[in-house]
Amino acid sequence: MTLFNQHYPSGSEAFKALVHAQAQAALSEDIGSGDLTALLVSDKQTVHATIVARESAIICGQDWVNACFQLVNKNVEISWLINEGDRVSPDQILCKIYGPARALLSAERCALNFLQTLSSTATETRKYVDTVAGTNAQILDTRKTIPQLRLAQKYAVTVGGGHNQRLALYDGILIKENHIAAAGGIQQVMQQALALNTDKSIQIEVEDLDQLAQALAADAESILLDNFSHDLLRAAVKMNQQSAKKAVLEASGNINLSNVREVALTGVDRISIGALTKNIKAIDLSMRIVDSAS
Repeated sequence: MTLFNQHYPSGSEAFKALVHAQAQAALSEDIGSGDLTALLVSDKQTVHATIVARESAIICGQDWVNACFQLVNKNVEISWLINEGDRVSPDQILCKIYGPARALLSAERCALNFLQTLSSTATETRKYVDTVAGTNAQILDTRKTIPQLRLAQKYAVTVGGGHNQRLALYDGILIKENHIAAAGGIQQVMQQALALNTDKSIQIEVEDLDQLAQALAADAESILLDNFSHDLLRAAVKMNQQSAKKAVLEASGNINLSNVREVALTGVDRISIGALTKNIKAIDLSMRIVDSAS
C-alpha cells in the first residue's frame, strides 16, 4: 500500500474531505463573486455534454471532476465510461454530463484543470513504471509538486503505478547534506534522528561511497544515493549486500526515461524522480456540449 493510500484510503472520509477542499478552493478562485459569462445562458437551460480525450493518456482525477460540478450544482449528473487509471485513446469519450447549462459552464475549467493535470502525472508515472518493468526497482515521486496540489499529485502517482517517497516534511525524516554539516557528521546526525524516536522513516542522503560506508556503519535503514553514476550505483549495491545490516537503496538525480532502466538494473531498490510531478504537460482534454433543451 502506498503512503497516500495509508493516509487517504479510497472512499474514506479523509479522501472525500481532501477532494472537496481542493475542488472548493479551485472553484472559489475561479468563480469568486459569480460567473458573469454564464449569465448569458438562461437559468432554465439544461444540456448534455461530454469530456473527450484528444491524446492517449492514463486518466486520473474523476473524483475531483465530480466534486467540481456537484459543488456548483448538486443536480449535475455524471456518467463515466471509463475507470480511474484506464488508458484512453485520442477522441475517446470519457464521460457524459447532464445538468443546468450554467453549472456545467461554470465548473468546466476547474474540472478540466484537475483532470488534465492529474492525468498528466499518472501518464508520466506509467511511462517510468513500464520502462523498469521486470526489475526490482520501484518508481517514487518527490516533494517537487505544484503548490496546493501536493496530495492530489501524490495520488496521481499511485494511479500511474508509482509509489510515494514521503507525503511531506511531517511524514518522514530525510537527512540531506546541510543537515549532516550542521550536525557535525553522518554518525552524529543519525544518532540525533534515532533519538527523536518517531514512528516515521529515516533516510539519509549520501554523495559518494565513503559517505555510504559511514551511513551503513551508523545503522541507516534507508539511504538516498544522490547523483551516483551507474558504475557507482553498482558499487553501492555491492557494498550494501556485503554489509552486516543492509539498507534500502534509492537512486535520485539526473534520471529520465532514457536511462531509468539502466539505473534499475544496477540493483537499487527505489528510484525517485521529480519530473513525475514537476515537469509535466497537461493532457489535452475538452468538454463539448452535444445537446441542449430549454
